[in-house]
Amino acid sequence: MSDDKGVLVLATLDTKGPEALYLCDALRGLGEEPLLMDLSMRYGDRIPRSRVSAEEVARAGGSSLQVLSESKEMSTNMDIMISGATGIARTLVKEGKVRGAIGIGGYTGTFMITAVMQALPFGLPKIMVSSAAALPGLSNQFLKTSDIMLFHSVIEVSGLSNPVRNVLERAVHALSGVLHGLVPEPIIDKHKTVALTMLNICEKCAKTVRLALEKEGYPVIGFHAAGISDRAMEEMIAEGLFRMVIDLAPGGVGEHLYGFMRDAGPHRLEAAGKAGIPQIVSTCGVNHITPSKSMVGSKYSERRTYHLDRFRTWFRMTPDELQEVSQVFAGKLNLASGPVKVLIPLRGWSSIESPGSPTYDPEEDAIFVRGLKRALKKQIEVIEVDANMEDPEFSATVISAAFDVLREE
Repeated sequence: MSDDKGVLVLATLDTKGPEALYLCDALRGLGEEPLLMDLSMRYGDRIPRSRVSAEEVARAGGSSLQVLSESKEMSTNMDIMISGATGIARTLVKEGKVRGAIGIGGYTGTFMITAVMQALPFGLPKIMVSSAAALPGLSNQFLKTSDIMLFHSVIEVSGLSNPVRNVLERAVHALSGVLHGLVPEPIIDKHKTVALTMLNICEKCAKTVRLALEKEGYPVIGFHAAGISDRAMEEMIAEGLFRMVIDLAPGGVGEHLYGFMRDAGPHRLEAAGKAGIPQIVSTCGVNHITPSKSMVGSKYSERRTYHLDRFRTWFRMTPDELQEVSQVFAGKLNLASGPVKVLIPLRGWSSIESPGSPTYDPEEDAIFVRGLKRALKKQIEVIEVDANMEDPEFSATVISAAFDVLREE
């Protein structure tokens, strides 16, 4: 295998052999060195030009292509090939032999290949050409917390008709553009960089806080706290990439409890505590739930609602839910080994909450605050601010708390 950095090409060659070879030729035509990996789960047409054979991948996954070819356990076979391909791909990247990746497939191929791509580093260009990219409910499974670019082929990548070749060559040119463009390296100064969660309903506060920190030399990386980006943030915190976390919008904690749209997984609000880095935590969106349209029925018909747009409706939490979520928050924050400050705006937890707004209810918000205070360890400070989340007074309090913690460190 060449020591030159190449482009990893991922495909199931038993079904996409000629198309994968055409993709490789197109890459060579642009001066790239393709490194073709076969994820086939059975013996098919032999493709002698693959650099990493399906047999090698199966062995790396703890089995053999012979066993997989004789097995009817599709899900198990996929897991084996994903495991083997992931291990090989990560090794190639670690050894400096791969600087980008591209895959082609239908549903099964896309599922397998994106699972491999998800294990590759943030910033490494990854393009998945897929005829299944727009299937309802699947794109989030293909992407998860990775920075994969999903290239919807529309037509099936089957045969080498002019439209198929057009799709493949456009994808290759897109990847080449990313590889050769003047793109900055995704380097994070872990000694100074601050992670910041935000939503559009607390965007003014987030921007004010970001600008204040950046003015003092602290780079800020923002995460849209709608369930996926904040999951990625937790993973990046666990990797030791940040000096501090300012978590303005941790609503994914409650959403996970009830299985709603902003569900950020079971470990939301935990990584910073485990890492011992400072946390400034607030409450944007915590008092609302966002069930999917399929879940909305008579159960929520009596709830107070706020329609963000024609696609998104936010429902006010009940007092019982606010109390329950407060205990989950306290349980997570009490495990922190580093400093924690909780900041509560008393006049609304977001821009959609003010007198006259259908979901504005400071008295019910106080149920969460009282429950949280009772359950938190005494060393965790709760600061209440007589302002709305988006008021300058609240932003100033967040900034002051952040710099207090940084000075203490």
